[in-house]
Amino acid sequence: MNIRTLGALGALALLLAACGDDKATTQGAASGGGGGAGGMTAANVVPGSEEDLKANVGDRVLFDYDKSTLNDAAKTVLDRQSAWLGRYASVNVQIAGNCDERGTEEYNIVLGQRRAGIARDYLVAKGVASSRITTTSYGKDRPVALGSDEESWKQNRNAITEVR
Repeated sequence: MNIRTLGALGALALLLAACGDDKATTQGAASGGGGGAGGMTAANVVPGSEEDLKANVGDRVLFDYDKSTLNDAAKTVLDRQSAWLGRYASVNVQIAGNCDERGTEEYNIVLGQRRAGIARDYLVAKGVASSRITTTSYGKDRPVALGSDEESWKQNRNAITEVR
């Protein structure tokens, strides 16, 4: 092997090692639980910020294939979001509904909107003012996990809450 090949392999190994750390963080965030904000700790997160929502509450809920109904895990995350929004009454949010890559663009836009809407309706039922929440659908255009396998599809079937 020549020196260029060894250098290229070394650089590739470093790149893969760095990507491995990011994947673990992304998977933690995708679960809807707290602690997935890229290594941020509670000590360096601004209360009421996007990072606070991600790190301490959970910013997303996951859905089953071709469904827009909330399971118990999703309700738990939305309950935490409702309490968090109650503490930060000046914070407005947008909920984005997303789908996996299967299905037509038109179908997935509608399904994503139903997912965002059901999450919004749950928060409103828990006492969050509807005027504080907007919704949108990205269909299958903004995957959080790349891949054409069940694990990737599972992570991409979501509704993500973002501070506005």
